[in-house]
Amino acid sequence: MSLRINDIAPDFTAETTHGTIHFHEWIGDNWAVLFSHPKDFTPVCTTELGAVAGLEKQFAERGAKVIGLSVDPVTNHEKWATDIQDVGGYAVNYPLIGDPELKIAKLYDMLAADAGETSEGRTPANNAPVRTVFVIGPDKRIKLTLAYPMTTGRNFDEIIRVLDSIQLTSKHKVATPANWKQGDDVIITGAVSNEEADKIFPGYKTVKPYLRTTTQPK
Repeated sequence: MSLRINDIAPDFTAETTHGTIHFHEWIGDNWAVLFSHPKDFTPVCTTELGAVAGLEKQFAERGAKVIGLSVDPVTNHEKWATDIQDVGGYAVNYPLIGDPELKIAKLYDMLAADAGETSEGRTPANNAPVRTVFVIGPDKRIKLTLAYPMTTGRNFDEIIRVLDSIQLTSKHKVATPANWKQGDDVIITGAVSNEEADKIFPGYKTVKPYLRTTTQPK
């Protein structure tokens, strides 16, 4: 069964470049961004890991930990990290999971159950589905899933934008419109009556009876 938004993110124990982790324990009370890769030493993924290294501080400011996964062994990741820093200009300080037996890739429905039991001999094309992003909340539930094709690098500024939206809307009775970014007006959810909106969001605008906007809550 495929994983859906609001499902509990499957827990696992894995070897990483930071040692052994137990995923739910590693998340703790934080948000988490898990992003996966089909193979080490691949061009698009090299640029992505470097991009995340450059944005790690911004994720941390939002209480989010980042963790990468590739279906190759941790020893390969450690060698790859040098290339990533050479290309992207930032050291990879976040952990990279080794998944040489494809266990986590299968657990997260990136690969089919019959995909084999080793990364040895597999090509990026074999592992093409392993280009996903999961945003996971402190409650260990999946808040966002994204899957990208092999030839399209992920936009991690967009993932930060989505994280901002998810965190805002988890605290306030609002939603964010298309192309929203920090500081823009937001939408009052349908669960809020007009009488309640007058108290919570004084001065809100009614664009349509079903579309009411207000300034972003603090």
